[in-house]
Amino acid sequence: MDFVTEIYLLTQKFPKEEQFGLTSQLRRAATSIPLNIAEGSGGSSNVEFVRFLEIARRSVYEVMTALEVSNRLKYATPDETERLLKEADEIAAMLTGLMKSLKQT
Repeated sequence: MDFVTEIYLLTQKFPKEEQFGLTSQLRRAATSIPLNIAEGSGGSSNVEFVRFLEIARRSVYEVMTALEVSNRLKYATPDETERLLKEADEIAAMLTGLMKSLKQT
């Protein structure tokens, strides 16, 4: 949830013409991460939960790509980008670990 908040704060600084482009895409991808975790956790099986975690992890990769684009367009500073990419990488690793543990049970 903190990651989503950070993405929203970052994208508030993006140019107005990106409101329906990169800003929207980045926010939707970031929001998709906790939403899919929450939806999957309410499912009836580990298999179903893992499926939603996989979707969440793909959203993390989408955010990472959008952050790189933001950096190249100079909408985000290299420091902001690096920090958020590191957080995204940690989230992806946690999701992968959770998926592996759920597959073993």
